[in-house]
Amino acid sequence: YVVPHSKVKSLCRKDGEVVRALDPMGTPSKPLHRCSIPVADDPDAVVIPKRTPNAIVKNLSYITVDKRDKDSPPLFGGRQTWKQREESFKLNATMKVHCGFMKNSGADMDAVDVEYIQKCKFVVASGIFDGYDAPHQPSNISLRSQKLFCFLMVVDEVSFDFIEQNVTVKVDSAGGKWVGIWRLVTLHRPPFDEPRRNGKVPKILTHRLFPQAWYSIWIDGKMELMVDPLLILERYLWRGKYTFAVAVHKHHRSIYEEGDAIKRRKRYARPLVDLQMKIYYHEGMEPWDETKRMPSDIPEGAVLIREHTTITDLFSCLWFNEVNLFTPRDQLSFGYVAHRLGDALKFFMFPNCEYNSLFILHRHTREHSSKVEWAKTIDEILKKGLKESRGGLGLWTPYPADLSSVELPAVKRTSQMT
Repeated sequence: YVVPHSKVKSLCRKDGEVVRALDPMGTPSKPLHRCSIPVADDPDAVVIPKRTPNAIVKNLSYITVDKRDKDSPPLFGGRQTWKQREESFKLNATMKVHCGFMKNSGADMDAVDVEYIQKCKFVVASGIFDGYDAPHQPSNISLRSQKLFCFLMVVDEVSFDFIEQNVTVKVDSAGGKWVGIWRLVTLHRPPFDEPRRNGKVPKILTHRLFPQAWYSIWIDGKMELMVDPLLILERYLWRGKYTFAVAVHKHHRSIYEEGDAIKRRKRYARPLVDLQMKIYYHEGMEPWDETKRMPSDIPEGAVLIREHTTITDLFSCLWFNEVNLFTPRDQLSFGYVAHRLGDALKFFMFPNCEYNSLFILHRHTREHSSKVEWAKTIDEILKKGLKESRGGLGLWTPYPADLSSVELPAVKRTSQMT
């Protein structure tokens, strides 16, 4: 099952007609390395197995009240202490952890959508924030999957307005809003200053946003899904008895490689990326090598395939907590959380060439850039007022150990393009 490389970009207009045009600048993007995905032949023949039993963590609940000063507003991720963070990595049969969604902290859903998602046990989810993309309709979706899955596109108000101006939004009799197969789910009151952080809420905390979901497939908003979602679950979860599947990164294996690339590409402030890396190195996160149990510490985070067991949901909570506490670059913290949980969660990290065959990648409608991403020093961040007020607070909270003598491991750059 191979999706041929396409040099054109599809744009859906108000009349529903698909217009094909060259990528901006008139130049095709570099072809992706694709390979066949060994999916089953027929979605109708796929047998849905019984749910995976919860083995290690039996009961998982969430802290929902943010302990704060009387005059301070609640933070979406909560004011997690260093001690609470450390305790959250210790596995027990019953656990209660931070996992976003503090009371009165934002990310509110319309009542009509809250009611609709109650029926959603199989979910394909995506998200668009700050108007960077328009919804791309998936292809090759069987009638069985169209009935079985909820296709949920999470948007903020800015993106909803952008979508409404550019494509046809249909409203059903209950007040639900649709673009093709996608049900638009608007989140009101963005919980973070940074659109990148807001986008992590539906991506990582899918199980919190859609709590009835048994299975979910997350794809980034710039992607056009090309493979039937039931075949994806069969290939990546059920066949090998996994509960979490994600592709290996195209270039990097070590979080320190990825951190180096983020700094060079100015994807977040250099000193803050370094601080997160120093904390991880101090806490025992070694660079990836072939003796590690996982084929990579760095995933391609744009596609996440999950069965929502308690251990999978716990991983997602802890992953989000790291993204909330430190930089919004979630590829840095994925491998760290996997390292801390050890063998408790067995990942299927599948080949990158299969990942590229799951979708067609479209360009953002515009490139995102935040001033904090270009900052080179702490002084610059402070003097220019670039410090985030609702996320990344762990980067500004005194760490309970001296990191001044921590030297990050040397990085061998594997690609000039990353």
